[in-house]
Amino acid sequence: MNTILLDSDDVDENIRMGALIDAVEQAFGAFERGDTQMPAKSYIDLPQYNGDFRSMPAYLNVRESDASSNRSGSQRDADDAGGWDAAGLKWVNVHPDNPTDHDLPTVLGTMIYSDPETAFPLAIMDGTTLTMKRTGAAAAVATDHLAVSDATSLGLVGAGVQSYTQLDAISEVRPIEEVVVSDLDDERVQRFIDAYDDEFTVRAGSISEAGHCDVLSTVTPVRDPVVTPEDVGEHTHINAIGADAEGKHELADDLLQAATVVIDDHEQCTHSGEINVPYTDGTLTDADIHAELGELVVGTTDGRTAETDVTVFDSTGLAIQDVAAAHVVYENASESDSGSRFGLIDTDVQ
Repeated sequence: MNTILLDSDDVDENIRMGALIDAVEQAFGAFERGDTQMPAKSYIDLPQYNGDFRSMPAYLNVRESDASSNRSGSQRDADDAGGWDAAGLKWVNVHPDNPTDHDLPTVLGTMIYSDPETAFPLAIMDGTTLTMKRTGAAAAVATDHLAVSDATSLGLVGAGVQSYTQLDAISEVRPIEEVVVSDLDDERVQRFIDAYDDEFTVRAGSISEAGHCDVLSTVTPVRDPVVTPEDVGEHTHINAIGADAEGKHELADDLLQAATVVIDDHEQCTHSGEINVPYTDGTLTDADIHAELGELVVGTTDGRTAETDVTVFDSTGLAIQDVAAAHVVYENASESDSGSRFGLIDTDVQ
């Protein structure tokens, strides 16, 4: 047996957004039903290098009944109707000095994808591209359950790499026509416009102009909120993506208090998600949290409750999403013969 080695281009080629969104939605359903194992993310702090390592393991078992759900507004075909299970570990870091001191990205990720039955390492793949794609897919799942069904406009606050994946994913679940992007860096905005000008009507705009779109994704690393209640429309759905550490905070407290808030995981969101600051301060409590996304997926809690409701999805990123994404990549790469095969394990040794 061989292990498949997949670099960032291989992952990008084989991840196929429609199938990824399906798999991530199935993962949230399995999570809600208790069909997953996801130990808490563990950290190795390295202050001498101004960095840290993080390990994110998970196992999920998707039931056959989970594999095709009813999605309002979905433009993609249902995934394979059969159930599946998968296991993996993402080993990821944050080293802020890398770009200037070592000519390396701040974040580097490696995914080990294993056969749950035998523990054989089926694939080792780039985890950085995987993370970007699965984050977009999670926002798409939330958008499908929370945005108005006829949403045609998407606003983006932040024009970094994640903004591209947000558009790629959300346009799979809603017929997006107009895109408004807001960023302090005019060159980044122009690069984004140039990348999508042939597919959508894309323009630069203020935070308020972006926020008055049907769907808004915020993808900034700020610690002082930049989006207020006045900056969003009466039915805007917001994907809050940027807060991934304690103290980060993109949306004003009064906006969160007035909105229908859906989270991916209570422990992670209250510690390091969009709601972490007001939750720690006591400004926001459990009573202000409408549901976890898995509850919407399995149907135990309704998503959008009114056409004029502002909704927020607090996305911190879960290991089950990484494993679901790795499942999609591995299955497609196996069929297309992508990547490099090598004998990592000596199968003659018992």
